[in-house]
Amino acid sequence: MTSRKGRARASDLFTPRRTDRATRKASRRALAEATARARATAGRDRTDEPVVIEAEMPVPVYPASGRPGAASARGGRLKLPAHRMTTAVACGAYPFLAEGGLGAEGIYIGRDVHAEASFTFDPFSLYGKLEGFTNPNVLLAGVIGQGKSALAKSFALRSIAHGYRVYVPCDPKGEWTPVAAALGGTTIALGPGLPGKLNPLDAAPRPDGTAESDWASEVRKRRLLLLGSLARTVLGRDLLPMEHTALDVALDTVVTAAGATHRTPLLGDIAGVLNNPAQLDAAAGTVSGRLGDAARDVAHALRRLVHGDLTGMFDAPTTAVFDPRSPMLTIDLSHLGGSGADTALVLAMTCASAWMESALADPSGGRRWIVYDEAWRLMRHDGLLERMQAQWKLSRGLGIANLMVIHRLSDLLTAGDAGSRGRALAEGLLADCSTRIIYRQETDQLTASAGLLGLTGVETQAISALQRGRGLWKVAGRSFVVQHLLHPHEARLFDTDARMH
Repeated sequence: MTSRKGRARASDLFTPRRTDRATRKASRRALAEATARARATAGRDRTDEPVVIEAEMPVPVYPASGRPGAASARGGRLKLPAHRMTTAVACGAYPFLAEGGLGAEGIYIGRDVHAEASFTFDPFSLYGKLEGFTNPNVLLAGVIGQGKSALAKSFALRSIAHGYRVYVPCDPKGEWTPVAAALGGTTIALGPGLPGKLNPLDAAPRPDGTAESDWASEVRKRRLLLLGSLARTVLGRDLLPMEHTALDVALDTVVTAAGATHRTPLLGDIAGVLNNPAQLDAAAGTVSGRLGDAARDVAHALRRLVHGDLTGMFDAPTTAVFDPRSPMLTIDLSHLGGSGADTALVLAMTCASAWMESALADPSGGRRWIVYDEAWRLMRHDGLLERMQAQWKLSRGLGIANLMVIHRLSDLLTAGDAGSRGRALAEGLLADCSTRIIYRQETDQLTASAGLLGLTGVETQAISALQRGRGLWKVAGRSFVVQHLLHPHEARLFDTDARMH
């Protein structure tokens, strides 16, 4: 190597190799000898002039830390201007960063797949702290066999350790009964020939500070809503104005008579008045008898609860004693079968929900989870959707978190045609869920899921390839892919495929 000015350039002095001290000494010795030979050849005596070195010699190699000296830039004097950017720009500049999670406060769910960290969730802890988190309600959707039922059960079980109570107003397959038994909870089994009875016209205890007249008006409104829901479910249509009036008059007549004997009115009492046109017309103050004639369809609709396939379940005084200290209360409807089981289940669900409101109406009852398992069965019935919507709207005031479990997002579209009241109610339930948990969806369901939930292209592709027990959590606009982890005891308790094994 030749240097025209008698000194080596920096780019010529560095190599990636490391050498020991002896090698560096040899390099310096060779450089000195070559310089001496060059001076002797040129016959020069001055030592301060530049010398051209033509000899080949080992190149000095400096340590990996760089060339020593004041010009090495290791003195700490290098200052770079600060650069600021928004988080949106930072996500683009550093695309492989994962979400930081929702914090450590809450119920343990499992593992955040992207962050490789524990994932916890508590809707009451997030409310008021997480921007965009406006309600504690949760939607859980996933195809059969992907573990959504295990997630719902484990979340309910673990939440009890955090002071929650769990209510399941409709257990159509009896899967929650062993969970309630393991926790020391209460299960009410309803069905033909079973001893369990529920009177849906039971009045909730009057809250402290509420006037008796105001509470009586509230109880009357709830009973009318129940009767209207039952009638619409059986008739399969909306009630006519005179039919609403008939229910109104019949309820007032029965409540007045029951108050004289200090007992709670029954559905059989309402059906009896509706089936007696003369008594109904007399109570309404009409002479023509038209009100009694107009109530015939409603009378036959309510008769099913008294003399039809639901006989004995909802037309007698309640046999179950509600214990507000019970950690879990489930209503087992798995014994309802046979023809028309779907309608019977919806009627039973309506009555059970109305009865359970006596426990939910107390704002001092603490934090409670209401689990609507197999909620896809309810989407075709406007009456039940109305009751669910009212409960969704009151969730914050009552300290209630509703969990709705369905198979597909398209189940929400079965509530009715576009623009119908049923479709509007179903989509309203979805809008009132700040948390959406989506397990694997079939390929033909991706378009509907993406449209209803506003999923990105990456999220849409992800839900089609999720493994068992892994779901996409959408919490107030933030996305997480979470692997649900079960304890071995939980896995045995929640196993819904035991008969398949």
